Amino acid sequence: MIQIFQRSLPNGITLSCRATGEAGRPLMVFLHGFPEAAFIWDELLEYFAQPEHGGYRCVAPNLRGFEQSSAPTEVAAYKAQLLIQDVQQLAATESADGKMAALVAHDWGGAFAWGYANAFPEQVGKLVIINSPHPGTFTRELRDNPAQQKASAYMNFLAQPKAEELLSADDYKRMWPFFTLMKAGPEGFGWLTDEVKQQYRDVWNAGLTGACNLYRVTPMKPALPGQPGPEIPTLPRERLVVNVPTFVFWALDDAALLPGLLEGLEDYVPKLEVKKVPNATHWIVHEQPQLVAREIEAFLSRN
Repeated sequence: MIQIFQRSLPNGITLSCRATGEAGRPLMVFLHGFPEAAFIWDELLEYFAQPEHGGYRCVAPNLRGFEQSSAPTEVAAYKAQLLIQDVQQLAATESADGKMAALVAHDWGGAFAWGYANAFPEQVGKLVIINSPHPGTFTRELRDNPAQQKASAYMNFLAQPKAEELLSADDYKRMWPFFTLMKAGPEGFGWLTDEVKQQYRDVWNAGLTGACNLYRVTPMKPALPGQPGPEIPTLPRERLVVNVPTFVFWALDDAALLPGLLEGLEDYVPKLEVKKVPNATHWIVHEQPQLVAREIEAFLSRN
């Protein structure tokens, strides 16, 4: 049974959350990306709350700006350190010492999870990243790899001033291709049913400004056609190293995030395991939730 609640944080942000399991049990936190929301994790929340799968307390917040969570309008309110703070404060409401047995994250959620595990390694038992680039390899690929530059060009569309208006027009006509172009529809993996589409509409109807502000605030975008690239900051190495045991799930048919992002990852993440999944796309949590659950469970059981 999924519990749904609003959690007010000391920083003034309220996060709408979905959760399973008993409060006080070892904590697993799940972070979603764009254009998704916490509901994508429901099957995993149910799975890991069961005693035979660890009996965890599982919590999936909607990130600030998504669904019913607080949605500040100013772009600066979506800087990574502020979303990391949201997660830290949420964990402190669920765990006496603020520690998570596991932090599981996808897409934008992964961006904040990488940063969280770098800044607060003692608070993360294990880290699971699903198709979300590490900032070290992403910076390199955006700078040097034309294929990744092309694959990331959509980020500039989402950062433009009228993005929300364009995305919401005509029953989100420009949103559905994010899914269908990666085989989500009936002719592909089949998970994008009418029921799931309505779940997405309900999320998007709450507003898209917060989601678009993630793309506006980040300097990690490719150059616009015919223009010099943005100044992508080169972070010092100590801001990039993650010393938490980490499992990276990479669906190889992700059209937005190419496998080159895995090259050199072990240089930043010494305790790394990588699972490459062929015939799976960016939306692998929808496509193969049982595979994702089993692989995460096996990783959590390893010393």
